[in-house]
Amino acid sequence: MDRVQIARLQERPTTLDYIPYIFDSFMELHGDRNFRDDPAMIGGIGFLNGRAVTVIGQQRGKDTKDNIYRNFGMAHPEGYRKALRLMKQAEKFNRPIFTFIDTKGAYPGKAAEERGQSESIATNLIEMASLKVPVIAIVIGEGGSGGALGIGIANKVLMLENSTYSVISPEGAAALLWKDSNLAKLQLKQ
Repeated sequence: MDRVQIARLQERPTTLDYIPYIFDSFMELHGDRNFRDDPAMIGGIGFLNGRAVTVIGQQRGKDTKDNIYRNFGMAHPEGYRKALRLMKQAEKFNRPIFTFIDTKGAYPGKAAEERGQSESIATNLIEMASLKVPVIAIVIGEGGSGGALGIGIANKVLMLENSTYSVISPEGAAALLWKDSNLAKLQLKQ
């Protein structure tokens, strides 16, 4: 099994699986204060070695029902706005930020585009580059496209074994280069 397939395994731990093992007293915060909460983006406050920190992460589901609820880990613009709201709050209160990246990419639907998907990601890139608190980003599964970058600008970027971080999926690259996503294996060899 190749690394891309391993990174996509349903059985891989998710952001919500890691949080209780790393952070104490995690309290999830919801909503972007503009449209709605996005269950594909988790965020809140916890403690690491007694220090308050902000935790943000993309959340895939554990089964079909949960995947549908969490939009398969593909955040809408409100998810990126929620992440930015929590990052600015972290900066205000001098809390370090930890982000957990695990997404195929941002949700590409028409409604998401109408609500400003690309603008919300671009704003996050600009704002994250100038945050005055430390940011550590951890790729825990699949880090795909701008959806991963939307919470991936950091002072340190770490990757777990068998995780991926790429501007485009092998299938997407094969579809662009050879007009056939089934040629993804060929793309991986190059």
